[in-house]
Amino acid sequence: MVGRLLGVDHGDRRIGLALSDPIPMIASPLKTITVDDAQEAIDAIKEIVKEYDVILVIVGLPIGMKGQKTAQTKHVKKFANDLINNGIKVALQDERLTSVSAKRSIMEQQKKPNKNKGLVDQIAAAILLQQYIDKHYND
Repeated sequence: MVGRLLGVDHGDRRIGLALSDPIPMIASPLKTITVDDAQEAIDAIKEIVKEYDVILVIVGLPIGMKGQKTAQTKHVKKFANDLINNGIKVALQDERLTSVSAKRSIMEQQKKPNKNKGLVDQIAAAILLQQYIDKHYND
């Protein structure tokens, strides 16, 4: 399947987004959107899907370190189902440690993660999207 993929690191107020190249082989941070409610997030993602001709949205699924579901797991699954109900094709990707890796990346750039939360969200989205691409496209 050839076409762009969109990675989504879903948070309560901020959503980090990453986009793949059209092949897809490489994920890159795109932007962070700030939303007040789920419908606003869905509308924003629908626009991005249309603008970039995205064929699949990869939503990061928060799972506990021991593989257990968390309160956020249920919330993100509902969000993914809402996207599906709006005609968007969705896949879920385990996002364990993506935020930790993103913060480490920010610190390596001599930046402070606490002052660059939007960038952390984008990088986390890129990491989870790259993991999905590596697993499903780059065998």
